[in-house]
Amino acid sequence: LFVGQRMNDQVLEELHAAGFTGLRHSHGYVFQHLLGGARSISELAKLLGVTQQAASKSVAELESLGYVEKTEAGDARVRQVALSARGLASVEKSQALRSALQKRFERQHGEGPLQEARTLLAGMLVSLGGEDAVRRRRVRQPR
Repeated sequence: LFVGQRMNDQVLEELHAAGFTGLRHSHGYVFQHLLGGARSISELAKLLGVTQQAASKSVAELESLGYVEKTEAGDARVRQVALSARGLASVEKSQALRSALQKRFERQHGEGPLQEARTLLAGMLVSLGGEDAVRRRRVRQPR
């Protein structure tokens, strides 16, 4: 938990330094559901486990920061949003930062021990019944 939190903090700090300002940890939960394409606010609310009002507030914040944008839907009554070019660029930068951390850990600790740790943690996640939520990007924000 503490290692993951510190990694997330460091990635967020580096994202801000790279010009992706305004992002918060909670925004990642919205991003994970937009990686596959546009979604309506009601879909996002359901996936995030929050009210439509809360989802709409997060989307409005991300839209004002330039990370998401409204998209055309077949029904004018349904508001859909998708990651903007800036949002996609922030995801790519985040992935690059995490990859760099992975390489750093491999240099410091060796590939074998890191793979053993990943295998152990993945097995523990399976034992606790959480692998499906991770695989399907259905991990909910801590409350």
